[in-house]
Amino acid sequence: MIFVTVGTHPQQFNRLIKAVDDLVKQKKIKERVIIQIGHSNYIPKHCKWFRFTSGKEIEKLYRNASLVITHGGAGSILTALVNSKPIIAVPRLKKFGEHTNDHQVDLVRIMEKEGLLLAVYDISELETIINKVKSFKGKVSKVKELKLLREVESYLNKLSKVFK
Repeated sequence: MIFVTVGTHPQQFNRLIKAVDDLVKQKKIKERVIIQIGHSNYIPKHCKWFRFTSGKEIEKLYRNASLVITHGGAGSILTALVNSKPIIAVPRLKKFGEHTNDHQVDLVRIMEKEGLLLAVYDISELETIINKVKSFKGKVSKVKELKLLREVESYLNKLSKVFK
């Protein structure tokens, strides 16, 4: 099962949801797909979906997934890493009304450079990256040892103080 998550950010992420739904429709993805669509208004026609659920259910989806396709949110990425799942991250972009700025691009680039995930910056490349993930040998098993994890945690702590 492929788990797709867009997190809890209040803006839509129709671009990712529609791209995955189209790949399932075209039979380019043959595995079962479950999509957490959050505040998006595009409703998948070819995948099982839900808006939000309990943390316990989300954890179960991460554990059972063969692949996690996620927005570029730190929480979603780190949860997939902790569960040792291959990750494809698609950063939300301001120009599409998906976020207030493009900070997810920066986070995804750093994690991609560290070999923790595969990134999709142009949604038309999603199918290619999904096919590439089968041979991806990321560093997910060593995530707790990485300096990057501490840097992300520090960054999130700074953000939480700014928005209080």
